Amino acid sequence: MSDVTLPAPVQVMVDAINAADTDAFVDAFTPDGHVSDWGTVKAGPDGVREWAGSDAIGAGARMTVLSAETDGDTTRIRFGWASRVFNGESDGIFVVEDDKLASFTIPPSH
Repeated sequence: MSDVTLPAPVQVMVDAINAADTDAFVDAFTPDGHVSDWGTVKAGPDGVREWAGSDAIGAGARMTVLSAETDGDTTRIRFGWASRVFNGESDGIFVVEDDKLASFTIPPSH
């Protein structure tokens, strides 16, 4: 990762992906947190774990944050992603609640 500064909960999630640590990834979210990947929502610990297994950690993902902007509890990033599922750049939106992630959204790119 470059020298981009991220809120701690966002950094925890990025580090968990890059360390292939599914438990740390799931623990980065609130109990009712969710991942929304191009409109497909995986909620709660089981849903977040499922997404990590199919699209991130289980797919050998590496995430590189290219830029970030935080406004209040929302952080928007541009990131590079390399995995067996997807390779390229995407946007991501994080919402932090009580030092955990309430959500991680990857919006459709078109």
